[in-house]
Amino acid sequence: MTARLGFLVLLCSWSVRDALVDACTCVPIHPQDAFCNSDIVIRAKVVGKKLMKDGPFGTMRYTVKQMKMYRGFQIMPHVQYIYTEASESLCGVKLEVNKYQYLITGRVYEGKVYTGLCNWYEKWDRLTLSQRKGLNHRYHLGCGCKIRPCYYLPCFVTSKNECIWTDMLSNFGHSGYQAKHYACIQRVEGYCSWYRGWAPPDKTIINATDP
Repeated sequence: MTARLGFLVLLCSWSVRDALVDACTCVPIHPQDAFCNSDIVIRAKVVGKKLMKDGPFGTMRYTVKQMKMYRGFQIMPHVQYIYTEASESLCGVKLEVNKYQYLITGRVYEGKVYTGLCNWYEKWDRLTLSQRKGLNHRYHLGCGCKIRPCYYLPCFVTSKNECIWTDMLSNFGHSGYQAKHYACIQRVEGYCSWYRGWAPPDKTIINATDP
């Protein structure tokens, strides 16, 4: 290989690498939407991993010990393996073995559970109490609601089943205050509104404006 050809190959390698680094882009999603749009939602500890040699970059298969299932009982009552792209540039997630319990959401394809950077996954001890309560009960009550992101003011509710999500106004995205502490719950007559607190949702409240 000549020096010039070698230089061109190196440039192409840099271009491919840079393209892959920028390949995974995710739209912010509220935890409730992540819950409602997932086939499987579990709390689990990763106890092993194996690189499966399929596709150009391979697939990482994590062996998990399922602690609790929050969604997906009818599809797959017990999850043993979680699959993800081996490369983070292709939205693969990196989970640590025998260290943490994770909340993992994913979709089922051909009998396998797949997750990625655009799914909601988090170390369990980093979830807020409101998020944990949402997983157990509240998010399910809001799966008929629509959470509409607000990027620029003013933002208005356009239908009775909408909640306006304003975390993006402070550039917090899914890590913002509403994502951490609020659920959008359907109440009487089909109206949806934000809910927070310790007590069960008050069914008599209609279209509350909080937050």
